[in-house]
Amino acid sequence: MTTLSQTTSSSDSDVAIDSGPAIRVDRVSRYYCMGETPIRAVDDVSLSIARGEFLALLGSSGSGKSTLLNLMAGLDRPTSGSIVSAGRNLAELSPLQLARYRRDTIGMVFQSFNLLPRMTLEENVELPLRLAEVERAERASRVGEALDRVRLSKRVGHRPSELSGGEQQRTAIARALVNRPKILFADEPTGNLDSTTGETILNLLREIQSTMGMTIVMVTHERHLAEKFADRLATMGDGKLLSLSTPANAEVH
Repeated sequence: MTTLSQTTSSSDSDVAIDSGPAIRVDRVSRYYCMGETPIRAVDDVSLSIARGEFLALLGSSGSGKSTLLNLMAGLDRPTSGSIVSAGRNLAELSPLQLARYRRDTIGMVFQSFNLLPRMTLEENVELPLRLAEVERAERASRVGEALDRVRLSKRVGHRPSELSGGEQQRTAIARALVNRPKILFADEPTGNLDSTTGETILNLLREIQSTMGMTIVMVTHERHLAEKFADRLATMGDGKLLSLSTPANAEVH
């Protein structure tokens, strides 16, 4: 078992790197209150995600899958339990350290593409690098690399309104990749797409996982797509982890 004593620190990111799993969730709960009524969005969940794994979080609306993803992405804090990613317990990080974790370690893709309408495709992809104050030449190189990876190099100069839904989601994926994250979180990435385009997007995510060795955690309610593309399925219900399983077709990946 990997211990935190095996980790090393980074003065630039305040995030340590270890040799254990990509993410380790240990007895994590996230409770909310509606008046005096407690809502157990995530309830005592433990889960380990290997480096380079494609994990799908499944469940109906309100099952807790998106809340769990947000906790692992450092967008929310657990009520109890620990989440270790990049060698650090996210629950113990300061707001600044969490911001650096989100900037340096993870990428995020959402159901709504969240592109800025007045910016061109490449300007949208470049935005995280501008926020990170990366130099211009390096920004241009990374944007070109990310657009090549999602096969949109010929669409530079176009704005989101001039792109199809699939192209907008591929732009959002390029933006998530431009900081070269170790983990990619995708929350219902095919939710606004037709079935054919959705499969194209998941093929792209699978390709990214394979060629870059990236860990991918995807929330979806579409079990048939999860079974086709993911390495493992984590099914949630009422905030609890109900099952972990391997798709029958996992050997073809």
